[in-house]
Amino acid sequence: MLERKYILRIMCRKTMVQLLKVSIIDTIIGAFAMNEKGEVIAKTFTSTDINKLVERALAIEEGVPSTEFGEVLKEVSSKVPDAELILEREEYAREVSNKGLKFSVDPGHELVLKLRSLLPELAVEGGFIKSKDEWISFVHLVSLRVTRMKLRKVAEKRDLLAIQAIRAIDDIDRTLNLFASRLREWYSIHFPELDDLVREHPVYTRIVYELGDRENIVKDKLVKLGVSEARAERIEKAARESIGAELSDFDIKPIRTLASIMLELWKLRETLTEYVGQVMREVAPNITELVGPLLGARLLSLAGSLESLAKLPASTIQVLGAEKALFRALRTGGKPPKHGVIFQYPDIHRSPRWQRGKIARALATKLAIAARADYFTGRFIADRLKKILLERIEEIKKLYAKPPPRARVERPRPRRRRRRSKGK
Repeated sequence: MLERKYILRIMCRKTMVQLLKVSIIDTIIGAFAMNEKGEVIAKTFTSTDINKLVERALAIEEGVPSTEFGEVLKEVSSKVPDAELILEREEYAREVSNKGLKFSVDPGHELVLKLRSLLPELAVEGGFIKSKDEWISFVHLVSLRVTRMKLRKVAEKRDLLAIQAIRAIDDIDRTLNLFASRLREWYSIHFPELDDLVREHPVYTRIVYELGDRENIVKDKLVKLGVSEARAERIEKAARESIGAELSDFDIKPIRTLASIMLELWKLRETLTEYVGQVMREVAPNITELVGPLLGARLLSLAGSLESLAKLPASTIQVLGAEKALFRALRTGGKPPKHGVIFQYPDIHRSPRWQRGKIARALATKLAIAARADYFTGRFIADRLKKILLERIEEIKKLYAKPPPRARVERPRPRRRRRRSKGK
C-alpha cells in the first residue's frame, strides 16, 4: 500500500513538472507561448505591414526582444508564475532573468518545434495570409526583403559606382556631340545634302559607316539600315544629284573609322545605362521608382553620395544642377531658378512655364523623403510617394491651368540733372 502511494506521488510530481514547462518564441508575426498540453496560452500578433515585418525580423535576428515578446512574457508569468520557460535564444534570457523567472535555452526542444509548426495557422488567424498554403510564399517575400535590408550597408558604397557610371555617360554624350559635328562637316564635303535629310546622329553615322561612298547609298541598302522607304527615296535621289566632291576610298576610310568609333561609343552608352539601372535599383530603389535610374544617378552625382542627398533639404534638391544661376540670383538680386537637373523629369519639362516651379517643388519634396528612406531605413515607399506626387501634379494642372496675370512693375524714373547756370 505504501509503495502504491509512493509511486502515485512520484507520478503526480512528474506531471506537475511537465505542466509547468512553457515554451515562448518570438517570430515575425508575433510572440507566442505554449504549454506541454499543446495549448497556446498566450499570443500577441504584430502589425501586418510588410515593412514593419522586415524591421521586426532584423531585430529578432540581432537578438533584440520585441514588445510583443514582453507582453507574452508578462501574461505567462501571471498565469503560470512557477513555470520553467524554454527559450530559443540566449539573448532573450536577460529579459527573462530580470523578472526572476526560471528558464532554459533549448532551440531544439520538442515544445519549441511544436509551437513553430503551428505558425501557418497562427498567421491565418492574425490576418497575415488567407490560407496555410500561402505561408511559404509569405516567408519567401519577407526573407527577400530582409536580405535586401542586409545588403543596404554594403550597397551604401555602391552609390559611388552609379555616380561614376552616370558621369561616364555624360562624358560620352559630350564626346558624341563633338564627333557628330565633326563627322557631318567632314562627310558633307562628299555628300552635303545628307546633313539636312538625316538629322538623327545615330542614323547618319550608321549610313556613313555602312555605305561610305554616296554611290553605294541606294534605297534597298537604306531600308535595311532602318530608314523608311519615303526617306530612302529622297536620300537616293539626293545622292545621284549631289554637288559634293568625289572622294577616293583612301579619303573615305578615315571618315568611316570615325563613324565606327561613334557607333562603339553608343553601344558603350547603352551598356552603361543598363548598368546604372541595375545599381540604382539596388542602392536607391525609391528614387529610381520616382524619377528613373538616370535622373536619380545624376542627383546622386550632384549631391556627392546617397548619404549627402539624404541629408539635403527639399529646397536644395530642387535646384541641384542650377548652382550658377542660384548664386547669380543671390548676388544680383534677380529671380532664383525654379528647378535644376530635375527639369529632365517629363512632367516638368512638358508642362507650361507657370506650372514647372510648383511641380518641381512637389517632386523635390518626395525625392527628399525617398532619399531618406533609401539611406536610413531601406523601406520601399515609392509606390505611395508616386501616387501622392501624381495626384499633386494633377491638382496643379487644374488649379493653374491658365497663366497668371503679369504684374506691372513700375520702374523708377531717372532723375533729371539740373543745369548749372553759367556765371556772367
